[in-house]
Amino acid sequence: MGHTFEELVEKRRAADQAHSRVDELRRSYGPPTEHKWTRHETATYETALRAWRDLDRDLRSALAEYAKEQGRPRQEVEREVQTAVRRSDAHRRTESERE
Repeated sequence: MGHTFEELVEKRRAADQAHSRVDELRRSYGPPTEHKWTRHETATYETALRAWRDLDRDLRSALAEYAKEQGRPRQEVEREVQTAVRRSDAHRRTESERE
């Protein structure tokens, strides 16, 4: 299945958001070695971590597929996708500040 560049950008954005959620939970709950997390905290964290890993795995697979189809190095495509995400996010922030 072929992917478009725009799909890769959306996959990167979703993986980044999932990673941010994992980081947010780590900060909120504190290190599990300092105090025991509740069952709910543990389940929430593990679910968020699995979601991030799944999204990141799907992204890496799509990047490799796209790069192969385009005859380009995966790292080059990945840099371009990351740059596009940053530009798009900056554009969105600028637009929301104008409102």
